[in-house]
Amino acid sequence: LFNVIGQTAPLAVMFNTDNSDKVILQMRHDFARGSQNATMIQFLNNDGDEKGSVKTTSTATSFNTSSDYRLKENVSYDWDATSRLKQLKPCRFNWISDETNTLVDGFLAHEVSSSVPQAVSGEKDAVDKDGKIKPQGIDQSKIVPLMVKTIQELEARIAKLEAK
Repeated sequence: LFNVIGQTAPLAVMFNTDNSDKVILQMRHDFARGSQNATMIQFLNNDGDEKGSVKTTSTATSFNTSSDYRLKENVSYDWDATSRLKQLKPCRFNWISDETNTLVDGFLAHEVSSSVPQAVSGEKDAVDKDGKIKPQGIDQSKIVPLMVKTIQELEARIAKLEAK
């Protein structure tokens, strides 16, 4: 058992000072055989309730967040996803730190925040006390329900047109 308890951040830091691709943290769980899920990382809230996990089987890894119906209320299936999805502005860009200037597809976090606010963390243009950028983050998986609902809406519209 390894415990790190403290009141200042970061609590634990690991560095690879070798200029090569070395494993910094490796986890193995002997229960992960066949289709058996083994919990590699568990995320708890202050009450000790699980809110997310990383689980593995012998062939795959799952990154999970809570989604149990018993934790939710005011569930609605009647909302317009297409108009919200159309507000998103996918773009191509390269990272400033990438010397190869390789183009990647994605979003600018602040542009997503008005359509899918739960996908964005941090504040636009935030800096720390030294003026260093505190970058926003985006969890692109939060956009998936919007995409699925839009596909369903478009399918219904297509079926209606084809029926004419």
